[in-house]
Amino acid sequence: MMTEPWEWEPAVPAAAVGAPDTRAGVMRARLEARFDDAFGTAAPTRLIGDVDADADAAVTRAFARRAVHGPRVLASAPGRLELAGNHVDHQGGQVISAAIDERLWGLAAPNGLPLIRLAMEGFGRAVIDLSDPGWAAPKAVERGTSAALMRGMAAAFARAGHPVRGLDLATASDVPAGAGLSSSAAFEMMAGACLEALFGGAGADAVPSDPVALALAGCEAEGAYFGKGSGAQDQLASACGGVLLLDFSGERPVVTPVPFDAAGHGYALVLVDSRHDHSLHTDEFCAIPADMRAVANLLGGARLGDVPPERFFASLRRVRQELGDLRAMRALHYYDEVRRVGEQRLALTQGDFRAFLAAARVSGASSAQFLQSVSSHGEGGRVHQPAMAILGLCSHLLGERGAWRIHGGGFGGSVLAFVLADELAAFTAAVDDMLGYPACSAVEAGAPGVWARAL
Repeated sequence: MMTEPWEWEPAVPAAAVGAPDTRAGVMRARLEARFDDAFGTAAPTRLIGDVDADADAAVTRAFARRAVHGPRVLASAPGRLELAGNHVDHQGGQVISAAIDERLWGLAAPNGLPLIRLAMEGFGRAVIDLSDPGWAAPKAVERGTSAALMRGMAAAFARAGHPVRGLDLATASDVPAGAGLSSSAAFEMMAGACLEALFGGAGADAVPSDPVALALAGCEAEGAYFGKGSGAQDQLASACGGVLLLDFSGERPVVTPVPFDAAGHGYALVLVDSRHDHSLHTDEFCAIPADMRAVANLLGGARLGDVPPERFFASLRRVRQELGDLRAMRALHYYDEVRRVGEQRLALTQGDFRAFLAAARVSGASSAQFLQSVSSHGEGGRVHQPAMAILGLCSHLLGERGAWRIHGGGFGGSVLAFVLADELAAFTAAVDDMLGYPACSAVEAGAPGVWARAL
């Protein structure tokens, strides 16, 4: 059960979707051009004669099939910030997460074909053949691709008892891929909203009917289909929007709003891009929950949240002897991080932003030292540690006036810094100058969650 007073509400008035001077209106025009280019009446002839160099022949043939399009739906889902709680959601812990203004957008319509066709800005084209009896099963060849996420969301929709029919979907995004802002979760939520709006039977204005269920479906798609298993923090933040405490201790996550007003306390949130794609280290990312589960299993639990901290610390010697120090340290990080999240929530509730920042600094240090999720352990990790270097730079520039922490899964991606608003310009200039590229971008927490609108 979700705790009151949280309640999902449609995020964008229908009138704004068509207004050319609104963000939704601008993205609608951009997507309509892409959609018509890929799926319009002139598209098949052009695609046959002008095939992308890396396009599969079967994809080309599928795109050459003429569609009879039904009503279109515009959908959008945000990326997310992880404000507190690093790598604890998958173990039954608590996190504070927020939706951000950077969003992923999709324009979809039924196509009258037994095909789901995707035309994705920056990620090429893909096709899911619904006439294949095994279409709902994960495909090894798709692992790590957006097609896998789409297949996983469509399969979840079918398992829930809904019809899955052919559709065409064009996408565009201003959520940077590989920067730790959960572009994959945003894609999952957008895709799920399109399916529900087109085939769910309740109409687009009711999307999503259950954002938590949509988020859990996205989490399963990312693990079973995409091949990157983790907790549902990213999907919940994208589905629900706002700033939320997410509690994963029960069978169903509990979603509770948290008061968060960095600007009101004189602070800005800055993401510092390491220019190192964290998706290159999926194996190391997946090793973290696996290591934590190994400790939990040794002590009689399925995940660390099932093992009381007293039992862990009483058994620390055994854990170190049988599983090694890295797994022991990652478990230690879990227990201390969950306690910190509770302290940070209390600090925000009481309006004590400095206490929140102090805990954020300790959290960042713990992720680097004990969780060891900042730098790759693989070849080249001794000399190439961009995210760790950025953490050191933030420490040098901010001191106790601000805070900094690795953002999200780690191993590259972005660093999140909390910077005094009157120091923002100087901080951004210094970091960009020292790194040699425009690395900093200010972001705002609390954007609306996923939505879809019939056009």
